[in-house]
Amino acid sequence: MNATARKISQLRPGSRRTGQDNIAATLGEEILSGARKPGERMPSDADMHKMFGVSRVVTREVIKTLAAKGLVASKMKVGTIVLDPTHWNWLDSDVLSWRANMGMDMDFLAHLTDVRRAVEPTAAALAALYGTRADINRLREAIAAMASASNNRRQFAEADLRFHLAVSAASKNPFFQSFAATIETALFALLSVNALTDNSRQQSEAIEMHVRVADAIEERDPHMAAKAMLRAVDGGLSHAKRRKAVPAKS
Repeated sequence: MNATARKISQLRPGSRRTGQDNIAATLGEEILSGARKPGERMPSDADMHKMFGVSRVVTREVIKTLAAKGLVASKMKVGTIVLDPTHWNWLDSDVLSWRANMGMDMDFLAHLTDVRRAVEPTAAALAALYGTRADINRLREAIAAMASASNNRRQFAEADLRFHLAVSAASKNPFFQSFAATIETALFALLSVNALTDNSRQQSEAIEMHVRVADAIEERDPHMAAKAMLRAVDGGLSHAKRRKAVPAKS
């Protein structure tokens, strides 16, 4: 299990969490889900001590963490309140992790796909221009891992994720690489749903889409690389729509 998969599996709704990071995850998910609404006051130090059994030092650090992500703000004579979603930092890796753990509805998937469509085809085009033999080998290895995953959805998704991260790395653009790392957890959750290992024909089609991206990159054809990547990204959303529901993965 890679670091991303482990991070998702450790964040399960309804589980009792301890420790500063896990308390922040619990409260963060409650905010993202709407259980704690904008303008609502967050629990006091005393309430959080009763809920989680931690000290005031820990609870204050938790609030600082949530504030840094734009989820809450402290106001004099009012306390700490939940902020409107327009303030939430969706490019924060923890926020995306918490959101992915909750299960992703079609609106969220569509938003994520919009961003992927804007970024990944260009990254693929740059990979065709600047990718090295080592980069191409990593793409081929990821595709081989997808093919050998058989009916193991997690292994298929992990290999799929490695492929997309490898394309970003091959672009040699640090901004694309940072973006890919930022959305890694949400992308893994999406790819877990789209791991088409329950249908051999669909699995073969998904692998072939990735082969076309790798082929275009190896052939130094940026136009075809971008086109093939766009098709792969859109194919993922289409499959998610057919499944209709996108649950959290453990």
